[in-house]
Amino acid sequence: MKHVRHFTPSLFLSLVHVCLVQANYAPYFFDNGARSTNGNMALLSLSEDTPVGTHVYTLNGTDPEGDPVTYDLTYEAGSRRYFSVDKDLGNVTLIEELDREKEDEIEVIVSISDGLSTVSEKVRILVMDANDESPEFINTPYIVEVPENTPSSSSIFKIEAIDKDTGSGGSITYFLQNIHANKFTIDRHSGVLRIKTGVTLDYEKSRTHFVVVVAKDGGGKLRGDNKVFSATTTVTINVEDVQDTPPMFIGTPYYGYVYEDTLAGSEVLTVVALDGDRGKPNSIHYSIVNGSEGSFEISNTTGAISVIKSPNQLKKEVYELKVKASEISQEGDTSDHVFAMVTIRVVDLNNHPPTFYGENGPQNKFELTMYEHPPEGEILRGLKITVNDSDQGANAKFNLRLVGPGGIFRVVPQTVLNEAQVTIIVENSAAIDYESFKVLTFKLLAIEVNTPEKFSSTADIAIRLLDTNDNVPKFSSDYYIARIPENSPGGSNVVAVTATDPDSGLWGEIKYSIYGTGADLFLIHPSTGIIYTQPWAVLDAEVNSKYNFYVKAEDTDGKYSLAEVFITVLDVNDHSPEFNENIQEKTMIIGSPVKIEAIDQDAEEPNNIVDYSIMQADPANVFDIDQSTGEIKLKSYIRSLDIIHNITKNKDCIWSLVVQAKDRGSPSFSTTAVLKIDITEETLHKGPMAAFLMQTKDNPMKALGVLAGVMGIMVLITIMISTAMFWRNKRSNKVMPVRRIIKKRQMPPSRTIRMEWLKFKRPSNAAEKFVVEEDVKSLHNENSNNNIQVVPAPPASPLPPPPPALAPRSDAPGWRVPTVSGSLTPKHVIKPPKKKGHSSTHNALVSELKMRFEKRNAAFGEPHL
Repeated sequence: MKHVRHFTPSLFLSLVHVCLVQANYAPYFFDNGARSTNGNMALLSLSEDTPVGTHVYTLNGTDPEGDPVTYDLTYEAGSRRYFSVDKDLGNVTLIEELDREKEDEIEVIVSISDGLSTVSEKVRILVMDANDESPEFINTPYIVEVPENTPSSSSIFKIEAIDKDTGSGGSITYFLQNIHANKFTIDRHSGVLRIKTGVTLDYEKSRTHFVVVVAKDGGGKLRGDNKVFSATTTVTINVEDVQDTPPMFIGTPYYGYVYEDTLAGSEVLTVVALDGDRGKPNSIHYSIVNGSEGSFEISNTTGAISVIKSPNQLKKEVYELKVKASEISQEGDTSDHVFAMVTIRVVDLNNHPPTFYGENGPQNKFELTMYEHPPEGEILRGLKITVNDSDQGANAKFNLRLVGPGGIFRVVPQTVLNEAQVTIIVENSAAIDYESFKVLTFKLLAIEVNTPEKFSSTADIAIRLLDTNDNVPKFSSDYYIARIPENSPGGSNVVAVTATDPDSGLWGEIKYSIYGTGADLFLIHPSTGIIYTQPWAVLDAEVNSKYNFYVKAEDTDGKYSLAEVFITVLDVNDHSPEFNENIQEKTMIIGSPVKIEAIDQDAEEPNNIVDYSIMQADPANVFDIDQSTGEIKLKSYIRSLDIIHNITKNKDCIWSLVVQAKDRGSPSFSTTAVLKIDITEETLHKGPMAAFLMQTKDNPMKALGVLAGVMGIMVLITIMISTAMFWRNKRSNKVMPVRRIIKKRQMPPSRTIRMEWLKFKRPSNAAEKFVVEEDVKSLHNENSNNNIQVVPAPPASPLPPPPPALAPRSDAPGWRVPTVSGSLTPKHVIKPPKKKGHSSTHNALVSELKMRFEKRNAAFGEPHL
C-alpha cells in the first residue's frame, strides 16, 4: 500500500502532460483581400512581364500560442517552380519567367508551421497578359493564281494572321507596303486582298506580282512601355493567261528570191506567226489570200512558201503575196487572225563579181606620185580606174569604199549599178604628210549590195608623196635656263639649245642666232646651237647677275621659231671684307658697346656675310666682340675705371685692338684693322644734354645745328613777349613805378653753354671730355631723364683728331698686325693730326665749372624782392 501511494502522484503528472500536449493549436494564415500583398497568396495575379527576381508577395500568418512560424512553398509533381520563399520572413520571389500564352494559371501549395503543426493550402495564381507577342501569318507561303480577265475590285485572296495576346495586343490590322506602286488593296480588318478599282491585269505585260502585307497588333503595355508589334509576309500573285490577244508575225518584213536555176517546188521562204497569248497559245493556220497568181503555195501548218512553177514560166519580176495567220482553238474553231505581206523577186543568177579596169584592161594595182598637202577637194587625176559588173538588175548593184587610213580620201560614187568611172577626192590635206607617211596605201573594195553571194573584188592603190617645206624649226623647250660662275673665262660654254625641223634635205637644215639686249656678252654656234661667252667677256655677279635674250632657229627658206634664254651669273667669293679705315678710333663709355663694320662687295650669301673677331689685344681679357654685328664691349665683370686700372697700368685707358673681318665664302677672305678705343666713365653727365653731346661727339655739326635751332626759337619767343608788353602799356597809358625798375631782384646767371664747352679734350679722366652746365636739380637726377630745356649757344667746330699712332708705345709690348688674307687691300684713310695741350684746357674748364656752380648756389640763396 505504501508503494501504491508513492506511484500515484507521478502517474497523475504524466496524464496532465499528455492532456496539455493534445491541447496545442495549429498556426494559420491571415486572410487577405483582393489586392492584398500579404497573407496566403490567394487571389494573387501577376503580369507575365514581371521581371525575374521581383518580390511579388509576403506570406503572413501566426500561431495561437505565439510560437514562431516558418513558411514554405511546394508544387505538384511535374509542375514548374516559379517562386521561392524566405522561410522566416515569408517573402515570395519570382524565380522563373512567366508566359501567359503557355501557362495562364499557377497552382502553389503554401504552408505555415509552428514546429509541431503544419497547415497547408493550395492557392491558384493568375498570370495576366502583356503585349509580348507579335502577329504571325498562318498557312504561308501565299501563292495566288488570278486570271488576267478578273474584274477590278474583285477579291482574290484572304490573308490571316493571329496574335496570342489578349485585348488590344491581340487585335490585328492589315495594310500593304508601297500601296501606290501596286495594283492591289487589302481590307484592314478582314485581310481580304482585292484588285484596285479601275485596274486590270495583263498577262502579256506582267505575269507575276509580289505584294508585301503587314499585320500589326493594337499595342499594349510591356514592362511599363506601350509596345506595338508587326509582321510582314509576301504574297505571290501569278497572272493566268486568257485568250484575248490576236496572233502576230515575227521577222517582218518578208523578202524572198527566185533565181533562174531554181527548181519548181523549191521552198522560197518561211513566215512565222505566234499566238499573242503566250501562256496557253493556240495553234496557227497559214494561208495565201491573194497575189500568188497560181505560182506560189504555203504550208498551212509551217508557213513555208514554195514556188510551183519553173522560173522561166514566171511572168513578173516581183510578186506581192498577202498571207493570213489564224488561231485554231482546242475545239477546232477559228478565232483571231492577222495579215502580212511577202515580197518575192525573180532574178537571174548572180555569177559575175565586180571587176576593176585600167587603161589597158583589167587591173588590180594602181600607183600615183604627188606632193604632200594637196588642196582639199582636189581629184587625183593620175588615177584612171573603171569598175564593172556584167550581171543584171540587183546582181549588178555594188558599193565602193576605200580601206586604209580613214578620213584622208573619199571615193565617188559610193554605189554603182553595172559600171562607173572611179574618182578619188582629197578630204584631209593635213593628213597627207610626207613626214608621217612616205607612201600611202589603200585598198579599193567593191562589194555587192543585195545579193546573197556578196561577190566582191579589190584593187591596191599606192600614193607616193614628195616633200615640201611645210614645217617650222621647233625648239625642244620654249625657254632655257643656264647658270655660269662669274669667274668663267671668255669663250666658256653656257648652254646648248636644240631645235628640229622634220623636213628633208636643205629644208631640214637649221641655223641658230641670238639677239636681244642681254646677248652682247654671248655668242652661239650657228649649227650646233651651243651658246658661249664672248672671248673678251668678263662676268661680274656684283654688276649684273641676270641676262636674258632670244635664240632663233631658221631653215633655208626663212621659216623660224624663237625661244628665250635666261642666264644667271653665279657669285664667286672674289671680294674681301673692307673697313672704312684701317686704323679707327672709338670712344667707349663703360656699359655701352662700340661697333665696327666691314662691307663685303660680293653679290650673294654666304660670300658677303662677314664674321668679326679680335685677333690681338693687350690685355687679352678686357674686350668681347659679337661675331655677327661687330659690337665690341667690355667683359661683364668690368663696370668701372677702377677695375681697368687694376688690370693695366695704362692710366689713359686707350687701347689698340687688331680686329678681323672674315667672310663665309669658299675660299674665305679676311681683312684686319687696328681699332683704338678710349674708355670713359659717366660721372656728372647724367642729364639729357650731356647724353646728347656725348652722342654728337663725332658729329659736331649736328650739335651746332640743334643748338642754333633752339636759340632761334627762344629769340622768337622773347620778341613776341616784348611786343605784347609794348602794346599793353601803350593801351593802358600808365607810367610804371620807378621802384619796380630800381629794386629788381638779381637774376641768377643765365644757363647758357659757352663755346669752349664743346671743345674736344683729352683730360686725365676721360669721362670729363664734355662739360655741360645744368640746373642744380638736374645734377641730382639719378635716372638722367630730366626734361629741362637748356638753351645752348652755337658750339665751335671741333678740333681735328690727332693722327693715328702707328708705332707702338715704348712701354707697351710689341704687336705684329696679321696680314690680310683677301685678294683686295682695305682702304686707308689718313686723318689730320690732333692739337696738343689737353691738360691745360681741361684744368681751365674744371675751374670755370666750379665757379659757375658756386654762383648759382649763391643766387638761389637770395631772398625775393
